[in-house]
Amino acid sequence: MSEQARPKVAVHKFSSCDGCQLALLNMGDDLLALSQLVDIVHFAEAGPVDEEQEVDIALVEGSISTPEDIERINGIRQRSKYLISIGACATSGGLQALRNMADTDNWVRSVYPRPDYLSVLDQSSPIADLVQVDLELWGCPVNSGQVIAALRDLLSGVTPRVDVQPVCMECKRQGVVCVMVSRNEPCMGQITRAGCGALCPSHGRGCYACYGPAEQVNSRAVSEHFIEIEVPVEEIRVKFGSINSNAPAFKRARDS
Repeated sequence: MSEQARPKVAVHKFSSCDGCQLALLNMGDDLLALSQLVDIVHFAEAGPVDEEQEVDIALVEGSISTPEDIERINGIRQRSKYLISIGACATSGGLQALRNMADTDNWVRSVYPRPDYLSVLDQSSPIADLVQVDLELWGCPVNSGQVIAALRDLLSGVTPRVDVQPVCMECKRQGVVCVMVSRNEPCMGQITRAGCGALCPSHGRGCYACYGPAEQVNSRAVSEHFIEIEVPVEEIRVKFGSINSNAPAFKRARDS
């Protein structure tokens, strides 16, 4: 990155709910501090719009769902020195990838009165399926603290590191009582990567796997325990086939 000018950063959106962009906007003082270190040249939700500009770092939210998306993401990759996919949609296809389990043509015809106006791909794909991704930050929405940490590492010339520990470690650090042990509540925390701050378990609910697969995923052991606490098989499949259904580790468990 040039020492003569501030690094340029762009935030791009594809098929998504905008939740990860809102997470960035909600950073408050941290976002103001970041704006003093970099030039945010494209971030439509925040104001600046210049998608064609070459940048040092591109943050990409959303999945690839249309032919136009393929063209756009390839252009963004060519104009970016470093590309970071942020959030479940960008890293695994997100909720949009649920349609990958159905017939897309039938699905479109059942929803839209004029499906001939639409141009969609058969599959909703994560960014890494189309172009090289330098760093993936999972979550629904992404953890803005992880985004800031990654950007600061890059600005300091350090390779960013991502926490791949399971949510269970966050529960232990915060003194959250295990909902599986205390309440027989099915919880995906043991195979889901940390980043949410154990949000659901801290409120007595099982983890929904919003942050995608942890480094070690023993889906068989988790499924067997769910069966022991009388969770229906179909409900188990739903737990693996939700927000990050297209993540390989969860997809294999869902289809088995």
